[in-house]
Amino acid sequence: MKPNSFALILGLAPLFLMSSAVSAHESTACQPAISFVEFPTPDLMHGGSLTVKGKLTLPDRCRRHSRHPVPAVVILHGSAGVDFRGAFYADALNEVGIATLEIDMWEARDVAGATNRPPLPMMTYPDAFGALNLLAARPEVDAERIGVLGFSWGGVIAMATATENNQGAKFGYGDTRFKAHVAHYPLCYGYNNPYIPHSEFGSQAGNPLTGAPILIQIGDRDAYDESPLPCRQLKASLPPAEQAGVEVVAYDNAEHAWDRLMVPIKIDDPFAHLGRGGEATLTPNVEQAYKSRHKVVRFFLRAL
Repeated sequence: MKPNSFALILGLAPLFLMSSAVSAHESTACQPAISFVEFPTPDLMHGGSLTVKGKLTLPDRCRRHSRHPVPAVVILHGSAGVDFRGAFYADALNEVGIATLEIDMWEARDVAGATNRPPLPMMTYPDAFGALNLLAARPEVDAERIGVLGFSWGGVIAMATATENNQGAKFGYGDTRFKAHVAHYPLCYGYNNPYIPHSEFGSQAGNPLTGAPILIQIGDRDAYDESPLPCRQLKASLPPAEQAGVEVVAYDNAEHAWDRLMVPIKIDDPFAHLGRGGEATLTPNVEQAYKSRHKVVRFFLRAL
């Protein structure tokens, strides 16, 4: 090797080392801030209180356009508990600068999936408001721009929190409210059902909506509602002013939990088939999952 070439390499070496150090620093600085949090919630079944835990993810600073507080979304799992769906949507929301808090309602209650879950979703309504209050108290989060996203069981909660009769004050929390609601396959047949307690939804049923926008997403082969019809009928039953704030989106060739991109499973659930009970198949649909995720992200970008 020529002396001049060797000298050139030696001269450039510090620059390569400096560049690597800067890249490593930037890579670390640009990671999302993940923490594991917990908060108390009333135990409506047994009295006293429970401790609900969750995963809080704040968007990385490289994607934040300013240091102002960011919007956030509470994520509520279905009967199977925390699974692929939460992270699938959280990652996409974090990418566009929205913080997420995915909570585990089952760990606090020693629930093993659908086998020993509470008898009705209303038993877990307070968990959503506990998560809302935790986010609202964070300096990194804009307390006026917090939404909620729920799947199946969690979707029922997302719907309930959009009604005046099911606000945080009812469960001992303050008056902070969700600004937008997304409910995936929330068993629409169960609303305004005389055989289901506390199922009133809408002014015509004595439980007015808060006015925050609601997005309902359903599959056309859903084993619970058996079609998108119950969700469309629910919207149609609302007064015109409330209908305007509700959007129902149906996905072709999509079963219950189509966005659960995991091995297909069969479950037996008394809530399936319009409440008649029986077997339900949860089969992933990759194409529709990505479509629905895109729809959710766009919805929250507009609404929060």
